[in-house]
Amino acid sequence: MAADRAPRAVAGAAEVMETQVIVVGAGPVGLMLAAELCLRGVRVSVVEQRHGPTTESRASTLHARTMEVFDSRGLLPDFGSPPNEPRGHFGGIPLDLTLPGAYPGQWKVPQNKTESVLEEWALSLGADIRCGHRLRLIAVVQDGDAVEAEAVGRDGRAVRLRGSHLVACDGQDSTVRALTAADFPGEPAGRELLRADVDGIDIPARRFERLPRGLAIAARREDGVTRVMVHEFGAAVRDRERTGPARFEEIAAAWRRVTGEDIGGGKPLWVNHFDDANRQLASYRHGRVLYAGDAAHRQMPTGGQALNLGLQDAFNLGWKLAAEVGGHAPAGLLDTYHAERHAVGRAVLSNIRAQTELLLGGPEVEPVRAVLAELIPYAPVRARLAGMISGLDIRYDVGGPEHPLLGARLPHAVLRVGSSTCTTYELLRSGRGLLLGLDGRAPAAGGRWADRVDRVAARVEPGAAAGGLEGVPAVAVRPDGYVAWVSGGGTDGLTDALARWFGAPA
Repeated sequence: MAADRAPRAVAGAAEVMETQVIVVGAGPVGLMLAAELCLRGVRVSVVEQRHGPTTESRASTLHARTMEVFDSRGLLPDFGSPPNEPRGHFGGIPLDLTLPGAYPGQWKVPQNKTESVLEEWALSLGADIRCGHRLRLIAVVQDGDAVEAEAVGRDGRAVRLRGSHLVACDGQDSTVRALTAADFPGEPAGRELLRADVDGIDIPARRFERLPRGLAIAARREDGVTRVMVHEFGAAVRDRERTGPARFEEIAAAWRRVTGEDIGGGKPLWVNHFDDANRQLASYRHGRVLYAGDAAHRQMPTGGQALNLGLQDAFNLGWKLAAEVGGHAPAGLLDTYHAERHAVGRAVLSNIRAQTELLLGGPEVEPVRAVLAELIPYAPVRARLAGMISGLDIRYDVGGPEHPLLGARLPHAVLRVGSSTCTTYELLRSGRGLLLGLDGRAPAAGGRWADRVDRVAARVEPGAAAGGLEGVPAVAVRPDGYVAWVSGGGTDGLTDALARWFGAPA
């Protein structure tokens, strides 16, 4: 975690920091949001209760859409060469995740690596990250044009932050959510999966192995550490009021009962549990307080969907909130964050509930598992499930006449721009909107939004990946990579689309 970098302080009984946006939580979601805001010149203060970076691997799966997001900000080189695994699962049933695109399948990156990359990016853009600070109770207050939050630093002193907006990225047990008494309906936890990273054990690899007494998963990493996960069929959450992770002894005992193997002599490096609670905020926005990631939705992290869902929340929110703070957001733009991401979150939570039943259910779910295993090899079924898990099937209602590209993500394609070639994702790295002419000309009408939208004249490189852009004269693309307008041969509807997403022209 970075050292404190204080923005302007105001004299008084307590230290007061004036910023523009307060982000609570410096996990991947909070860091992603902070960087997206800073990319557009917004002053951001991030408050994190941890005193240093996490050493826990936690979520380790990045899906195809998240890889595209990182590519569109030029971050992929910082991840090195992570392992690519084309095979995922749906409720423990093997599923080929490969779909057309630049990053098919899933990519294995420890969460601490993801956090490190995002933190360095946020700091390089000027984010102020304050570690060792926790929010006080009853400490988030909104007034007419600002929001204030009070945090207690590592030295016990109170720090008051004041900004135009606050975004809660502080996880499934969100302090901000509790302070604002936000409505968080859904299903409480009934079952749990225990997990640990254990050194010094030698046990067989298990990929969602269903044994008579429970579910067992074991995977050995390159460094020799084995991650184990175990659930005993029929076992309810043992302690609904857990204030910390499960104990290793508890995990070792459950593992012995399910598999007959003794892992108790190993050295636990990380012990954790997660349950099947399934909840979603009724609204992702409460005035000047917004929510992203697990603060907005709680779900079992099946197949890495929770992390990817949260990162894409931040990617959707960042440019919209920056436009609001910058004073050039069209009416209602910030409200589209809830409209778009709540619907996506609801769909993800629904598929996770289905997967939870398949994973944690006992012998009674075997007939359903057998039927699904027979259906998955059919191409439409496989593609539907793979698109759902990878995030590649997301499509927003952006208005305009129906077109296969409209509202979907900008596909990966190799373009000729002048005398050079580049990919569509490289054209998004400024964090601005994009008006892309694919017939060698960029529509002149977009010039009035030159302060917010890049105009690029290009052609699809012959023989290279085109991703469905063949024969399309031009597209307008939002900063988060979703297509907001498609030319039908002219510029009809272009100015309306640009005004809807980028505000009035300068």
